[in-house]
Amino acid sequence: MSARNTAVQLITKAGTLFGALFLVGVLLAAIPAHKSQPAQTSGAQESQSTPANTTNMPGMDMNDEHSAEAGAVHDMASGAHDAHNLHMYMTAPRPQIPGDVLRANEIVTQLRDGIEKYKDYHVALEDGLKIFMPEIPQPEYHFTSYKNGFLGRLNFDPSRPTSLLYKKTSGGYELVGAMYTMPKRATEEELNARVPLSIASWHLHTNLCLPPRDQMRSADFTKFGLKGSIATQDACEAAGGRFQPSIFGWTVHVYPYEDSLDKIFAMHHHMD
Repeated sequence: MSARNTAVQLITKAGTLFGALFLVGVLLAAIPAHKSQPAQTSGAQESQSTPANTTNMPGMDMNDEHSAEAGAVHDMASGAHDAHNLHMYMTAPRPQIPGDVLRANEIVTQLRDGIEKYKDYHVALEDGLKIFMPEIPQPEYHFTSYKNGFLGRLNFDPSRPTSLLYKKTSGGYELVGAMYTMPKRATEEELNARVPLSIASWHLHTNLCLPPRDQMRSADFTKFGLKGSIATQDACEAAGGRFQPSIFGWTVHVYPYEDSLDKIFAMHHHMD
């Protein structure tokens, strides 16, 4: 076996190990949110407790805490979203410079070509993409590639998004867009180098207060979690919670079948 083939296999295996993390970030990105004031994200630590549907994560068992947190995210997805503004940081728009529009259009063209075959969602499943929490009603369903999410940390290939975005239909799923990801440590300059900040806004989930571990089933999720009212470390500690300055990574959505750049790089799919 050549050194190149060996390296490719090692990268693929490593990508699979990171799959659970990407799938969790995916669901959070599916929850509608609006632009808010920047939150402090320096000194962020990794979340110690990750809501997940382990049906889609081989090798993991669903324990009580994971189950309860998944239920909390379900509640967020189907409830009000005003409080979610407290937990969202979005990059500020930059003045447009020569080349931004051209670069954005090139991203769209490459993305369309790269995901064309996935208009048949069965092909996405056959290629190993995983649906995050398919049993939970969502505005968009994320079909995530473990490998693409990992490779996306190393270099940007517009034809290789971390996730595909589908709308549920009576006959299955309709492809409407895609999502790119970057590690939360990425700078705004690095984000801009991938998708121009004059065209699109990347977003990051911030200021999360998780309930005490022994109260996951009974916690008040109007206070805790991503729609909770608690958004500072002092308030979180006073409530006995576990504060996370930022969680998961940067994400940006792209809807390449729309007819204008503002709709293509919108936070959520444009609905007529």
